[in-house]
Amino acid sequence: MSNNRKRILFVAEAMGGGVFTFLVGLCNELAEYYDIYVAYGIRRQTPDDFRKYFDDRVHMIRVRHFERSIDPRHDVGAFLELQKIADRVKPDLIHLHSSKAGVLGRWAFNGRKVPLFYTPHGYSFLMSNYNAMKRFSYRMVEKLSAVRCCTTISCSEGEHLETLRLTKNALFVNNGINIDEMQRMMDSLGTFEQDRFTVFTLGRICYQKNPVLFNEIALRMPDVHFVWIGDGELKDTITAPNIEVTGWLNREEALRRSMSSHVFVLTSLWEGLPMSLLEAMYMEKLCLVNDVIGSRDVIRSGVNGFVCSSADEFVATLRKILEEPAKYAKLAGKAREDILEKYNTRIMAEKYREIYEDAFRRSDKQDPVSPSRKKKKK
Repeated sequence: MSNNRKRILFVAEAMGGGVFTFLVGLCNELAEYYDIYVAYGIRRQTPDDFRKYFDDRVHMIRVRHFERSIDPRHDVGAFLELQKIADRVKPDLIHLHSSKAGVLGRWAFNGRKVPLFYTPHGYSFLMSNYNAMKRFSYRMVEKLSAVRCCTTISCSEGEHLETLRLTKNALFVNNGINIDEMQRMMDSLGTFEQDRFTVFTLGRICYQKNPVLFNEIALRMPDVHFVWIGDGELKDTITAPNIEVTGWLNREEALRRSMSSHVFVLTSLWEGLPMSLLEAMYMEKLCLVNDVIGSRDVIRSGVNGFVCSSADEFVATLRKILEEPAKYAKLAGKAREDILEKYNTRIMAEKYREIYEDAFRRSDKQDPVSPSRKKKKK
């Protein structure tokens, strides 16, 4: 570890799914420039071999008390653990990821002493599986926490608009995928015979991902093969006989199944900016998404994919694609261009570096990050 390199501490309770992919991409890009530390929690979706995905220069520190649900005993324990970790690491900048880390971290740390950032990766108060009172409570917690000296960096334009309702101390940087790593993996897997038309999705089978809608689409298209790459607590809602549920697969096998499919469908009820969608776009899979924040920020109907608002729209669009696949191939090509131009880790890391370097300059001058700062990174 170099003594003159700045130290960045990332804090992530939700170390799985899209947040995990995001952190791997950002940490590995920034390890060239900073000493990176990740204080993380373990979730069911956390890969057993998660360490191998990170650059060897990234320091990993487990927060034993991190729990997804609200638990006063564990939350207080995590709060104290985070303070001890920061005392030991002595970071020059702290960046919090996901709602739980965002709330605990904004109160555990003083952003006036060390620049403090927070990325929600999808606000809890937008989760429609919670009742109105619970969502209101989550919004109030976010609003109260937003008074702390911290800049919120949203991962999509839609999430940024939600952030501006809570605080003006807000920026946004689009999520991105590591296209170099992904291309290497794709090359190593080779090409695939695609004998039958296959529609796929990827992720945890949970309320957010809306398996009921995915199942309904499949039931109405019995002649089409559907694949859900993943597993989850709502697996029983998948009843259509033409849906294959793969269970959890390692990264290579999940990519293999994705590459051998034709169309990616994302029926989520809410998103931050979904990594699975970005990866499907890079693979030049035609993408159909539900009309929600995050997904519709990336997909423009009739330009690089399709945004659908109902099962009827999903089915009708899939039928058109099935009948005239060549007609819609250019949309998939445009989606890949968007990844190369906007949604990759190189571009994402450059924008984060600009934000971090500005924060370092302010900190070195003993000028705290101002809540009224309005400069936006796009």
